[in-house]
Amino acid sequence: MPLAEVTPRGAHVLTVCNACRYCEQYCPVFPAMERRLTFEAADLAYLANLCHNCGECLYACQYAPPHEFGIDVPRTLAEIRLRSYEEYAWPRVLGTAFAKHSVATAASLSMAFTGVLFLATRVMAPDALWRATPTGDFYAVVPHGVLVAVFGSAFGFAILALGMSVLGFVRAIGAASPVEVASPPAARLALPLQAIRDALTLRHLHGSGRDCVSAEEHRRPWRRWFHHGVMYGFALCFVSTAVAAIYHSVFGWRAPYAYSSLPVVLGTLGGGGLLAGSAGLWILRRRRDPDLADPAQVGFDESFLALLFAASLTGLALLVLRDGPAMGPLLLVHLGTVLALFVTLPYGKFVHGVYRIAALLIDAIEGGTRDSP
Repeated sequence: MPLAEVTPRGAHVLTVCNACRYCEQYCPVFPAMERRLTFEAADLAYLANLCHNCGECLYACQYAPPHEFGIDVPRTLAEIRLRSYEEYAWPRVLGTAFAKHSVATAASLSMAFTGVLFLATRVMAPDALWRATPTGDFYAVVPHGVLVAVFGSAFGFAILALGMSVLGFVRAIGAASPVEVASPPAARLALPLQAIRDALTLRHLHGSGRDCVSAEEHRRPWRRWFHHGVMYGFALCFVSTAVAAIYHSVFGWRAPYAYSSLPVVLGTLGGGGLLAGSAGLWILRRRRDPDLADPAQVGFDESFLALLFAASLTGLALLVLRDGPAMGPLLLVHLGTVLALFVTLPYGKFVHGVYRIAALLIDAIEGGTRDSP
């Protein structure tokens, strides 16, 4: 369903909220909503991506189901978020990929890439696949140049596609309903820094209470902590790869590196964070009140978590078994999984973090409240 087709229902829900304003202190969505008199498709996309799905507004709302108005802000905004990813995807034709995610699709893509890598290795280095190297040399199985070319191209395209998508999102919001910017010029310099801090600390997963809700009057810190595990685990793995690239290209230090080396330590910490975070979010998602999410997005959410879990699990296993005969096949399974993750980054759940940071920055520029819990 295109973004334009969910606009009337989303506009109706937020118009009711704008008249009530009981939830205006819960999160940045409601102050940003109150700065608008009408809600175009781009306005709804912005507000949906500003939402952190803490769930407080559903349980506070006097018009929530079973009321005849049926106001369910978290689910409505979750539906609009997905449509916004499809609407602003680059290239546009690939926006349909957002609706096709499932755990089976993620597994199939990972196995397909792994199969291609197995075939390529059988042709280029048939003796290296099952041979245990004394030092666990990954490049004896897949040459360094091949790794850089394949994964550099995949990751480079992912960054380009993400950048173009978010640029289209920001431009659309700027061209939507006119909004009076409330903050003075001097304050506008500091507010984006606050927005970045809010994004890095996941401040708004707290909602109006101590922690995020999973059901009415049921608050726990786990959802925020597991999000931190995924976010910072991914960042640590990226930094680990960057440091290893510097070791190889600048200093000429060839992998594999010692367990006490910086790339291995960072990668181990990052892999552990990804493993715990993705598994924890999977479990919490299954146990959380279904009224807080869009049931049609189960595959969209869980396929990303499955790829993260598989990539981190195979990476940590590869670290432990890198000196044994299983190193070659395990390396190809890990690389196939990571390649599937990279290819789906611009068209999967990963985009929600990038869009949310953009929405927080726009909120800061508009003069959004910085005093909400």
